Amino acid sequence: MFGPDLPRFIAIIVAVLVAIDVHECCHAWMAAELGDPTAKNLGRVSLNPIVHLDPLGTLMILWTALAGFGIGWGKPVPVDPYRLRYGPRTGMGIVSLAGPVANLTTAALLAVPFRMGVGVLPNFVLELLLVVSMVNIGLAIFNLLPLPPLDGYGVLMGILGNIRAPWAYRWSYTFARYERYGPMILLLVIIGDRYIPLFSSFIYPPYLLLARLILGV
Repeated sequence: MFGPDLPRFIAIIVAVLVAIDVHECCHAWMAAELGDPTAKNLGRVSLNPIVHLDPLGTLMILWTALAGFGIGWGKPVPVDPYRLRYGPRTGMGIVSLAGPVANLTTAALLAVPFRMGVGVLPNFVLELLLVVSMVNIGLAIFNLLPLPPLDGYGVLMGILGNIRAPWAYRWSYTFARYERYGPMILLLVIIGDRYIPLFSSFIYPPYLLLARLILGV
């Protein structure tokens, strides 16, 4: 059915599943470390991908992998911000940051055998490591966009909550008022990128920089 594209199809699925798995697990772990055991009690502090998969997000992974790229999502990690150490804003900012940091750490660890494995590891293993690392970098950068429901929004609100200045309070209040429109804005930005490349402008430069630093490509 897939012909010569079958290895790429498998690599993309593995890469997206690994990236989502690590990402959601570290959100849950960090929340537990900061005092909220909600996700831990639900078994979400685990590298078992089954506990993190969302049915629709999984179908999206399979569908887009057929097209040669992978997009998907996992189940959101439940967090009670008022049980977090350092307060709800700062605590959620740290929990939000844990996911992208975990993805970049995963990419860096997988890049070690990739960068040293020429002539040692089989080509298909090196290609798999490369794809998984690239997907982890892409997921980290994407999630750091400061739009809800992405992690970058939680990080931004955490930073603003720690700045004792009137302008920080005003911006924080304004962002909170329009938080419910975040998913719609994000979707419009992604769809409209073909005509106004705002999405690409924010994603590709840091992605290419990190890919070069981590992978050397």
